[in-house]
Amino acid sequence: MMETTNGTEETAVEKEMKTVDAGEETATMKIWIAVDESAGSFYALEWALQHLFLHHDYDATDADKLSSFTVTVVHVQPPFQPTYTALPVGPILFATSGMKESVMKAEEESAAKVLARASELCDKHKIKAEYLVLKGKPKEILVEAVEQMDVDLLVVGSRGLGQIKRAVLGSISDYCAHHAKCPVLIVRPQKDKASQN
Repeated sequence: MMETTNGTEETAVEKEMKTVDAGEETATMKIWIAVDESAGSFYALEWALQHLFLHHDYDATDADKLSSFTVTVVHVQPPFQPTYTALPVGPILFATSGMKESVMKAEEESAAKVLARASELCDKHKIKAEYLVLKGKPKEILVEAVEQMDVDLLVVGSRGLGQIKRAVLGSISDYCAHHAKCPVLIVRPQKDKASQN
């Protein structure tokens, strides 16, 4: 939401930065933006870069502006899930060590592609960002990591699941909104907005 102050519009992030800057010390606002392979997460990244930093002007000579916030693009790799089957004699593991290495290599390549795509978007918007890959169950790892790292804002995308799918599959954005110790901004895909009209 944009607010107008003295005839100029400012985003919530800019208002927070202004409040922080009014004090003696300049604190750094930590903003994490979670991405995965989905179009929804990249829409959230693009939206955040366009709206949260709308009036932020990077000037290499102005160190105070550069240190007023940090942006970290976070990708969480789910844990390796070997394939099991149940037989009358017990479960049999179908994942060989070679298969496990192959899957892990593919996951690393996938993470590299996701972060490369995110890096292109950040560069396009002239936003300096850090990149982080975490491993584990995405919703649980994100909640745990934002608390440990004292993150001020977590931005996540919404896949636009219906109520039944969300209840059965679970929603990372819902879980983060209910369990994270920092504010969570959930960015819904553009198509959801169009379908509501």
